[in-house]
Amino acid sequence: MADADRTVIANRAKQSKMKRRRGVVLTHAGLQRLQAAIATAEMVENNGNRFTLEELGDRIRVSTKTLSRLWSLSSGLDRRTIHLCFSAFGLDLQPSDYVVVGDLVESDAGMDADDAQPQPSPNAADSPPAPADSPPLAPQGDSAPSVTSLPPTAAPVASPHSGELRSAPSVNLTPGLMALPYPDGPVPLDSPFYIDRPPIEALAYQEISQPGCVIRIRAPRGMGKTSLTLRLLTVAEAQGFRTVTLDCNQFDSALLDDLGKFLRSFCLRLAQALNLPPKLDDYWDEEIGSKLSCSFYLKTYLLKQIDAPVVLVLNEIDRFFEHPAFSQDFFPLLRSWYEESRRDASLQKLRLVVVYSTEEYVALDINRSPFNIGLPLRLPEFTPAQVLDLAQRHGLSWGPDEVEQLIELVGGHPALVRVALYHLCTYGLSLPQLVEEAIATGGIFRPHLWRHWVTMQPYPELLAALEEVVQADRSIVLNPLQSYRLESQGLLCYEGDSRSDPCGNRVVSRCRLYQQYFRQQFASRSSSS
Repeated sequence: MADADRTVIANRAKQSKMKRRRGVVLTHAGLQRLQAAIATAEMVENNGNRFTLEELGDRIRVSTKTLSRLWSLSSGLDRRTIHLCFSAFGLDLQPSDYVVVGDLVESDAGMDADDAQPQPSPNAADSPPAPADSPPLAPQGDSAPSVTSLPPTAAPVASPHSGELRSAPSVNLTPGLMALPYPDGPVPLDSPFYIDRPPIEALAYQEISQPGCVIRIRAPRGMGKTSLTLRLLTVAEAQGFRTVTLDCNQFDSALLDDLGKFLRSFCLRLAQALNLPPKLDDYWDEEIGSKLSCSFYLKTYLLKQIDAPVVLVLNEIDRFFEHPAFSQDFFPLLRSWYEESRRDASLQKLRLVVVYSTEEYVALDINRSPFNIGLPLRLPEFTPAQVLDLAQRHGLSWGPDEVEQLIELVGGHPALVRVALYHLCTYGLSLPQLVEEAIATGGIFRPHLWRHWVTMQPYPELLAALEEVVQADRSIVLNPLQSYRLESQGLLCYEGDSRSDPCGNRVVSRCRLYQQYFRQQFASRSSSS
C-alpha cells in the first residue's frame, strides 16, 4: 500500500473517531428522587398506570436505549441527558444525584450536542434495551423483577485511579447498609416504597370524579388506608378539586355528647379549610334543628361559594362508634347527603371519603347507614409478587424462598413487611436471624404486638376468643361478632371451607408471629395467676 493511501486511511480514521469525554451515572439517591417523581406523575396524569419506556422516552425526548442505560446505574451518560430526565418531571438536578464515572463515548448519550432529540447510538449492541412495554419502576402482579433492583449499598462512585465503578458506603452507616427513613405512618407521596394494589387505586381515582360519590376505605391499622388517601387527594387536586381532611380523633369528646355543638364545629372547620368566612349564624336556625341547619349551610353557602367539587375526607371515623347516641344521628345525615345528591346539583359537588377500620360498634338501620353505600374499598395484604417488588426496591436480591419466609412470619401485612425490610437493610440483620428473634420474643415487632395486647385488655370476651384462635392448630368457628371485631383489628383472617362451613366463618390467626406471641402472652398470664 502506498504511503499516500496510508495517509488517506489514517486521516479518515482520525476524522471518524468518536469524541470521548467524562460521563455520569445516577446515584442511588438520585434514582430514588427520579423514581418518586415518575410515580407521582403516573398517579396524577395516568390514573396510577405505569408509563412505558416509550412514553417516558417521548416525554423526556431521549431514546428507550438511553433510558435502559439510565436505569442500569452502570452505563455512563451525558450529563445533559440526566438533566432532561429530571427536568421532565419538575426536578432540579442536584450534585448528589449523579457521579462521574470515567470516559464516555459522546454518542452513547443518545444526544446531539445542539439538539435534544434522541440519536442512534453506535454502541447500542453493548446495552440492549428493555422491552418497550416494560415498566421503569416496578412490575405489576407476577411480572419479572424490577428493572431498578439495586444492591444494598449507597451510590456507585468512580475509583480515582481506574475510573471503574465501586460501591461507596452510606454516610454514617456501616458499609453495605442503606440510609432509609423509618417506616412509621403513611408512605410519603415522593417515596419509591408505595406499592400499588390493583385495581384499588384505579377504582378510587376513577370514582372520585363522579358527582356526589362516596368512597369507603376500610382496613385494619397499618394496611395503608392513609397512604391511599394521600394519593387520592393528590389526584383530586390535580383535577382542580378542593380538598378537606378532618381527623375525627381531633374532635373533643364533649362535642360528641352534643350533636348541635358538634355540627357547628364541623361546619366551622369546613369553612376554615375552604378559606371562607364561617357566617354560621346567618344560616343556622335552631327551630329547624341542627341537622337541617347543617345541611342548609352546606348546600346554600359552602358549596355555592366553591366553583369546583369538594372532596371531604373523614379519617378515623371509628372514633364516633364510641358514642352510639351521636352515631345514630350523624351517620344517617351523611347518607342523606349522598341520596339527595341524586337530585340536588349543589350536593353533587360533594365527594365524601370515609376511612375506618371497623363498623360493628354501632347498630344502624340498613336504610340509614352510610356503610352500605358508595364504592367500598378493602385493602388486602400484599401478595408474594408485591412483597418481592418491595424487597427489590429496598435493594435486596431476593427470590421466592426469602419472600415465603417473610410472609410465613408476618403474612402480607404492609406495615410489618416494611418494618422487616427496613431492619434488614439498615441494621444488617439476616432474614433467618430476624425470624428467629421474632418467634422467640417478638423481636423488632414487639412495639406493634404490645400495642395490640394492651388494646385488647378491656375486652375479656375478645381476649377469650383470641386465645381460642391462637391455641388452635387449625381454623375454628367463632361467634360472628367476635370474629368480625378481631378481623377488623387485623388479628385473624377468614378461612372459608365450602364443604363444612358454607358461610365461610372459619378463622385462623393472621400470621405465625401473632400466633406465637399471643400464645406466649396467654401462657405468661396463666402462670402469673
